[in-house]
Parts: sequence; C-alpha cells; structure tokens
Amino acid sequence: MYWLRRGSIVLALLLVASFIAWFVPRVLDPTTHGPARRARDSLWVSSSPYWIDRQLCRWLSLCGLHHLRRDPASLPNLDAVSVDNVDDQVWSELRRRSAEPLSWEDRTSDESGAATAKRQDKKRNTFERRRILKDIPDYVLKHAPLVHLYSGEQFWPSDIREHVRHMEVVVDDELVNITDDKLTLDNLHRLNKFEGVITLHSLDDVETRPTWLHSHDNTPSPFDDDGDGRGHKGEHSSGAPAGGERTTWFDVDKDTPLHRISDPRLRGSQRRLRSRSREPRLQRRGHKPDANGYSRAPAVLVIVDKGSGIIDAFWFFFYSYNLGQTVLGIRFGNHVGDWEHSMVRFQNGVPKGIYFSEHEGGQAYAWDAVEKRGDRPVIYSAVGSHAMYATPGDHPYVLPFKLLKDVSDRGPLWDPALNNYAYHYNYKLEKHTEMDEESIEGHKRTPSLVPASSNPHAPTGWFHYDGYWGDRLYTLADIRQWRLFGQYHYVTGPSGPKYKQLDRSKVCQRPQCRILYKLDPKGTWY
Repeated sequence: MYWLRRGSIVLALLLVASFIAWFVPRVLDPTTHGPARRARDSLWVSSSPYWIDRQLCRWLSLCGLHHLRRDPASLPNLDAVSVDNVDDQVWSELRRRSAEPLSWEDRTSDESGAATAKRQDKKRNTFERRRILKDIPDYVLKHAPLVHLYSGEQFWPSDIREHVRHMEVVVDDELVNITDDKLTLDNLHRLNKFEGVITLHSLDDVETRPTWLHSHDNTPSPFDDDGDGRGHKGEHSSGAPAGGERTTWFDVDKDTPLHRISDPRLRGSQRRLRSRSREPRLQRRGHKPDANGYSRAPAVLVIVDKGSGIIDAFWFFFYSYNLGQTVLGIRFGNHVGDWEHSMVRFQNGVPKGIYFSEHEGGQAYAWDAVEKRGDRPVIYSAVGSHAMYATPGDHPYVLPFKLLKDVSDRGPLWDPALNNYAYHYNYKLEKHTEMDEESIEGHKRTPSLVPASSNPHAPTGWFHYDGYWGDRLYTLADIRQWRLFGQYHYVTGPSGPKYKQLDRSKVCQRPQCRILYKLDPKGTWY
C-alpha cells in the first residue's frame, strides 16, 4: 500500500507537469497556430532518432535535452576586425565618404555593368520605360528615425547584398544547385519558380560565428551627442490627445479613405471653418542630416501611398543574425537573417503616428508620445534580437517573472537617412508583379515597386523573393537544436519586407492595433 501511494503521487505529479508543459506555452504564445502548424510540429518531434527524446518532447515539452550547451554571443576569431582598432584617420575617411551619395552602380562591378546595360536598353525596354521615378518627400527624411543600437551589440547592421553572397538555396530541405546563376539582388525573385518552401541557407555553420555574421565593419560612426542625448519626450502625459483625433489617420488605405472626425458641438459654417483651420500644411523644408551616425550597411526605405493624403514611410533594418535571449543561462530564439522595421504615418506631410516592430508583433504610438531628437523619433534596438522599443531598459516578453527579456540602451546612434535603398511601392499593382519580369514586359504592366529618383537603378528583384532570408527551423535531430516549454533554440529566418503588411490600413502590423498616447515601458503589444 505504501509503494502504491508513492507511485500514485509520482504519477499525479507527472500528469500535472505534463499538463503545465502543454498548457503554458499555448497560453503565453501571442500568435495563433492552425492544424498545418500542429502537423509540422508533429513531424519535427518525430525527427529525433531517440525514443526517450521524442516522449519527453511530446509529454513534458523537453526536447533535445542532450543538446543543451553554452551558446556565447561571439567566439575568438582572428579574422574579425574590431571597430575599436580602426584609427581616427580611417574614421575621418569613412565620414568623408558618407557625405558623398553612394549609388547602386558603385557597390559592385557586376551590378554596375547590369545597371549600365539597363540605361542603354531603356528605349527598347517596356518595363524600364514604365518606371516613373519619384523623389522621396522632404518630410520623410526630416522625420526619419534614429536608432540607438545596444552598446554591447555583437551583431551589427548588415547589407543584404553581402548577406546573399553567403547563402545557398534550399527547397523543402533539399539543396538546389544554382551554380549557373549566381545569387544577386537582381535575380533573387527567380527562386520563386521552385515549388515548396524556399530558404536561403547559410554556407557556414553559424555556431562558428563567421565574420560576415557579425558585420563589425558596419558599426555606425560616432554620433555627436547634444546635451545628455535624451532629446525630448512626448507632450501627452496620459490618455488620448485633448479634444480627440481630428481624422481617421490611424486606419486608412486606398479602399478606406481618410475621414474627418468633426466635433459634434459644432454645426454648419462654424464646423467647416474650424475644419479648414486645422488642415495641416505640407512640409517643404529640406533636410540634410549630419555626417555622423553613418553605417556602411544600408537601411531600406519603402514609401507607400495610402490615399487621402496619407503616406506610410517604412524603414527596414537588416541584420545577418538574430541572437536570442537567455532564460536561466539557456539561449532561445536564434535565427539567420533578421528584418526589423519602423513605420511613420504622415497626413498631408505631418507625422501622426509611428510603429516599432517587436518579435511577432509590435507597438504603435501617436507621434507626440515618443522621444525625439529635434524632429526625429528615437528608437532603441534590443541587444541580439534587434527588437525595436520606444524606451531604453528591460523589456520582458512572453514568459512571466521577466524570465525572457530584451535589453536596450543608449549605444551607438545609427542614422538610416544617410545610407539607404529607397523605393516607392504601390500594393494595388502587386498582382501584376507576381509574374516574372519577362511577363511584365510582355503585358506592359507598371511594376509595383519602383526605385526612388535618389537611386534610379536600384534592383527590385530581391523585394519580390517569396522565401525566407535565413536557415529553416533546424530539426530535433540537429545537435544545435533544442526546445524547452515551447521555446526553440533556433527558429526559421524571416520573410522579407514585402510580407510585412505594407498595405495595412492600421498603423500596427497585426489587426489588434492599439495606439498609445504616452510611453508605457511595462506595456506589451499582445
């Protein structure tokens, strides 16, 4: 009877632990997963060659325990170039060059030749003739964000052109031989012809920490601080702005035009007069950013016209590696390739709101709520994950008791307005560019993505690439992989900017959009 009672207690504890391991990750996960996701998860668990590992994974959510080991941010690498060793003369030369506009043709000889050929063939090329180049509005650069990277960051901004040089193509876990067609930003979209899940897979084992993964050469130049560097805070201390919103700027696209929200106390001509007096004027002042804060890694700027005077300026920031955070010394959430973004929404040239991407979602703020440096909002990039926040400090997410958290501080300040690939995007034309380039020319379609006049020969093929920008989820059989209570050591790399809901009517990337009118360091988007 004694051993029976002991056995019953042990069995009950195992059942409770199993239920908690099954239930807790589903409650804490802010995203939803359908039957297809659950089927893939079942196959992933079955990939382990060990029976005990599969059972621990299924019943206790402890997967790959025998793979657990230390995962440092960086390893000693004699080939790595530390930015601390670069002398002042080199920095001066970099600053001088940063003041000179760097065209796409200057980046590589291969791409320069392609660009020259395009210019020579422009009269005969229907596709090129239909590219109507437009300037980037002055107000977009005047209010471009500034990004505080973490002072102890190990994985700095990367150039997508450099990134694809270190990638091979994998389709449904099978390596594809493309030696006859070298991967470039011009032809990356041609990978869409393959059926299945397309992935750019690292040629190197990322756990050896190759130099290109860190992108040390792209650490921003020192930015002259003004006072304490804190800029100024938003004007609203709590709640929504006094008097409420005047227009529906927070939910606009070409099918849902802007509506003016009138004060119900006003009637007739008085209401119309008040509406006209509130109409913001278009900002026409130019903007020439300081040479400091320059990074050799270009940001990507995509301008999207939503109609009704609403313009969304998407700023995309790319990193070759996302280093996950640690819980009790165990690291979770690594992946190759990392796209983060911020979006500033303008109404008739006046900034109204801003969005910060953060893991599976992000947070939106009214323009007056966020910290600024002059006219420019300040973003804080978390160490390793590069998630974007409106304040420095600790940012817990998903797990309770601050077990899993991002950390940001006032590290090197990156000015993406100094070096970027700029485009205009018309999502209404996207169905036309689902075809390959030859079909577009044959049908005389206007492309959905057009380079801005500042870089007229910038390639667009990479934007239409449908696959992932980094290694696909490693199997449970891979010695680098583990999963504890729903959190993976390595996850799949991200999709590109085209798949970040550029056509969204709301400011947020996800439907559950909540615009904050004051900074709330303890709040989360989910």
